[in-house]
Amino acid sequence: MGQHFLVDQNIARKIVEQLSPDVESVVEVGAGMGVLTQYMVDDIRDKFYVIEIDHESIDYLRAHFPTLGDHLVEGDFLKADLSRYGQKNMAIIGNFPYNISSQIFFQVLKYKEQVVEVVGMVQKEMAERMASREGSKTYGILSVLMQAWYDIEYCFTVNENVFNPPPKVKSAVIKMRRNAVTDLGCDEQLFVTIVKQSFNQRRKTLRNSLRTLLNPEIIGNEVFDKRPEQLSVKEFIALTNQIAASHVSP
Repeated sequence: MGQHFLVDQNIARKIVEQLSPDVESVVEVGAGMGVLTQYMVDDIRDKFYVIEIDHESIDYLRAHFPTLGDHLVEGDFLKADLSRYGQKNMAIIGNFPYNISSQIFFQVLKYKEQVVEVVGMVQKEMAERMASREGSKTYGILSVLMQAWYDIEYCFTVNENVFNPPPKVKSAVIKMRRNAVTDLGCDEQLFVTIVKQSFNQRRKTLRNSLRTLLNPEIIGNEVFDKRPEQLSVKEFIALTNQIAASHVSP
């Protein structure tokens, strides 16, 4: 998001209030000047961690929140080993930098067995995309891949005038809560490939966008007349199994 700092304390408090009380550890991503940190550092001190990449912000946080101690980590969240901060029931929270918010969510997916909740502020369009369902113009790769493992709630919109300086876009807060799925019931790597390949050519039918993956005996099936935004998560899973089965020798 660059240097746009949230200055509205009511919004900051409201974001932190989205956290569920049952999480066992909380990791804040990119705390900056600690606008969210201040509402967590004392209440959940023993299970609260901050990962910040900017050295000046680290110095500021050390000076203003000395009780963080070694729970203040200077490093890149995208490269962090999240297992260091809790083995289960972990929550991730933050005003996520908009230029890497997608990468943050993919990092969460790597640790989906530990991360049960994510509360984050992102660009409004990103929030809408994450929470949208099949049939929507904003439904896409992140919608499918995240909704396969998380229930996603669009919490509230954040106006640009609560930042200094105000950005040119509106923001929104979303909450993701881990669903009950423990196994997709398909080849997960193939599932990801199919979802990405489908939406990378979203104006084409699945028959055209997935042509390199399709065997002749299934290419005529009706499902391939559809476009990717028409398929639910469950239908993408079924499609993955159909394609996988067509590649298995009898």
